[in-house]
Amino acid sequence: MTETILPADLAEDHSAAQEEHHRKIKSFVLRVGRMTTGQQKGWDIIFPKQGLKLEDGRLDLETTFGRKAPLVVEIGFGMGLSLLEMAGSEPDKSFIGIEVHRPGVGSLMNESDRVGLTNLRAYCDDAVEVLARCIPDNSIDRLQIYFPDPWHKKRHNKRRLVQSGFVASLLPKLKTGGVLHLATDWENYAEQMMDVMTAAEGYKNQAGEENFSPRPDHRPITKFEKRGERLGHGVWDLLFEKI
Repeated sequence: MTETILPADLAEDHSAAQEEHHRKIKSFVLRVGRMTTGQQKGWDIIFPKQGLKLEDGRLDLETTFGRKAPLVVEIGFGMGLSLLEMAGSEPDKSFIGIEVHRPGVGSLMNESDRVGLTNLRAYCDDAVEVLARCIPDNSIDRLQIYFPDPWHKKRHNKRRLVQSGFVASLLPKLKTGGVLHLATDWENYAEQMMDVMTAAEGYKNQAGEENFSPRPDHRPITKFEKRGERLGHGVWDLLFEKI
């Protein structure tokens, strides 16, 4: 995957010229930076063994993990610390992370290898493409999207990941009873998420109509979130079940 450096404002202007050709808007902008030694090791040495590739196509999950187990998929895991913690605390589940930024994928792979996790894999690619081409239908028990880019300027809101078309595309990937778990610390985005999910067919709010959920135990509190709490910032969790 070719990485392009585009600041957010420039990306917006660039996209206007490109949308006629591509017919879709990316919810992310790739930023290229130096990797630490550990991140580079994770990318160069561990990812070829533990990583997953878009071009390999549809996964056979039992072959991938060497067992049959509930599947958790996280989109946009950043540097991977919370995903690593979850995979370590829930060894009975299989985890797949999807992230576009190589340093984050390298970090996750390096730390996963360091602590000896065997139930965690990762893609370094666009989640929309990975879900469409690689993840089997009716396979996901929990799908996590934690603190996605809020694209907080109003003119950038169309780049937000959680939109009606996107959540509709996720529904076939979830098992019946499987849960889509969203979390954000931007109130405006939380309200948009609630509007989108309430209108989406095939989902039921586990907390009741229009209600946000308390943070479930499986979602770790990040350092960033703890700092936000000290500053009085809110965090909103939404758990919607496939019916």
